[in-house]
Amino acid sequence: MKPRITHLILAGGVCLAASAFVIDNVKPKPKFIDRANMDFSVKPGDNFWEYANGNWIKHHSIPAKKTSWGAFNILAQQNVDHVVAILKEAGKTPAPKGSVKQRVGDLFASGMDSLAIEKLGYAPIKADLERIDRVKTTDDVVVEITYQRVHALSSPLFSFGVGPDSKHPTVNIASFHQGGTTLPDRDYYLKDDARTVKIQNAYKQYIVNLFTLTGEADNANKYADVVFDIESKLAKAQLSRTELRDPNKSYHKLSVIDFKKSTPHFNWVKLMVDMKAPGQDSVIVGQPDFFKFEDDLVGSTTVDDWKVYLKWQILKNTAGELSSPFVKAAFDFSSVLSGQKVQTPRNERMAAQIDGSLGDLLGQLYVAKYFKPAAKTYMINLVNNLKSVFADRIKRAEWMSPETKTRALKKLAAFSVKIGYTNKWEDYKGLVIVRDDYEGNLRRIGEWRYNFNVSQLGKPVDKNRFNMTPPTVNANYSPTKNEITFPAGILQAPFFDFAADDAVNYGAIGAVIGHEMTHGFDDQGRQYDADGSLHDWWTKDDADKFKARADKVVEQFNSYTVNDTLHLNGRLTLGENLADLGGVNIAYEAFKKTKQGKSNVKIDGFTPDQRFFLSFAQVWRGLIRPETAAQAVLVDPHSPGKYRAYAAFTNIDAWYKAFNVQPGDKLYKKPEDRIKVW
Repeated sequence: MKPRITHLILAGGVCLAASAFVIDNVKPKPKFIDRANMDFSVKPGDNFWEYANGNWIKHHSIPAKKTSWGAFNILAQQNVDHVVAILKEAGKTPAPKGSVKQRVGDLFASGMDSLAIEKLGYAPIKADLERIDRVKTTDDVVVEITYQRVHALSSPLFSFGVGPDSKHPTVNIASFHQGGTTLPDRDYYLKDDARTVKIQNAYKQYIVNLFTLTGEADNANKYADVVFDIESKLAKAQLSRTELRDPNKSYHKLSVIDFKKSTPHFNWVKLMVDMKAPGQDSVIVGQPDFFKFEDDLVGSTTVDDWKVYLKWQILKNTAGELSSPFVKAAFDFSSVLSGQKVQTPRNERMAAQIDGSLGDLLGQLYVAKYFKPAAKTYMINLVNNLKSVFADRIKRAEWMSPETKTRALKKLAAFSVKIGYTNKWEDYKGLVIVRDDYEGNLRRIGEWRYNFNVSQLGKPVDKNRFNMTPPTVNANYSPTKNEITFPAGILQAPFFDFAADDAVNYGAIGAVIGHEMTHGFDDQGRQYDADGSLHDWWTKDDADKFKARADKVVEQFNSYTVNDTLHLNGRLTLGENLADLGGVNIAYEAFKKTKQGKSNVKIDGFTPDQRFFLSFAQVWRGLIRPETAAQAVLVDPHSPGKYRAYAAFTNIDAWYKAFNVQPGDKLYKKPEDRIKVW
């Protein structure tokens, strides 16, 4: 949220002394740790979240268009505002056909032409619905499934894509994974508690509403039951999110012939050609049992029911792009899931859509205007500092054998780092964007992206490619590339600021860097070696010791609740929790090597160590709607910010010393109970 700037015109203002003018307009030095946001009535050892962020929480609320609001959201909104400004300018400025500005600007203009979109109603998908009406046989069902996928209309029944082979990560391979459902998690189909039933009913009503809008009011209720029944069966056959955390459970390389034999309704030899991925000897099948079940379901379900399901795929995936009754129906349902009060403004929705679809075009305009190259130099130095500290911590790990330490250090040394934006922009060659054809633009973009993805089949993995767009407020680690990425969007306050002291920057962006590094050694990342191959490089004894320590982290987070009654799933969030614990430890040790880290000089009343821990905690300050929080418990591998703000600290001795946390304080842990991993 940007502060409102008010300009005052004062009588006699022209007579003000020049010196007074300068003084009045001096920009105040920012308080990177602002005492006004804190609640000093709370002991830090009782509730560090409230201590660090209590007054901020009391004096802020979630904007109606948001499902949460905090440091991440505020920065993300700032970036959205920047992107919208870029798009508005590009949309009104003539540019050569095929240029970056022309394609980005015309896509934005086509999406903002609400009068044209309203006039079309659901005409853009009528031909698709009529095509599905002509389906007569089970073979026709499979043909339609393939058609929708290749034309980027939807992904019925399963997901398909081309990416690195986890056990041969330098080469791309085709892979198939479970899918076919709409609700955020399989549990939404399988549980019967009051909240879940409310969501199920809202989902069925959403199906009814969309079919009714296409003239199917008489059959809409029946269709809703058909869709929900098919998706419920698919959900029951899926692995849970917790099971999917084990990458080996989702790696099964099968010959295309054997895959075909296990699913007789799907002739994969032919279908691979139809899906523009011919000539493959083998593919990765993430969950073979799911595909066997799915094949049985295709044979046991009537063609008429499959037609309903396939129409629903089109409807749900285009509702947000059609006229306002469709958009409203989609929002009404999503608001039940998330608690969001009002629809996100159209220009912001278009900004997100363009960032997600033409990110390398929009990204060029964004970094030219908003990215400071000096931030990249600073980040490179910071990464190297933290990398060196992490290496020292591995060497000192008393629970790890020399043999495994050697391999861990080799993996750490092999880390590659991407900062800011790609050095090889994608030009989307051949993609035509037309100013007055919004739905056509989206279809052409979808098809271009599908064709580009399958064109990578069998080619070496392009390690220069960024997997996030420049305005993104996030960072990540890729196990198959053994790389960490920090887009330009996150290299801003409150995560990073040139004017901030080291304690603040190390507590924020430093901990983010350490977090991403630790992902290479969390419960998932540790299973990949220095080359990015899914390969067990641990001795059994070391692996057992790691699991014992990780299980303690699981127990800690299992004890936390959301909305008073919903317990976190410590197994689902384990990777992120381990990364937070490792990230803070690494960043703190690196900070202690700086001049400020070695001193005891206070700033705004806080010691360097206090500022480090407060900086991390204040990054996670925020508010979240109860509906969104409840959904996150099921689907989000990240723990709530409320717990991320301090959970790692309870295992770090320096935090206890910095804030004089003593036995009897609610967050106190005995030294022998504090969890040490990385």
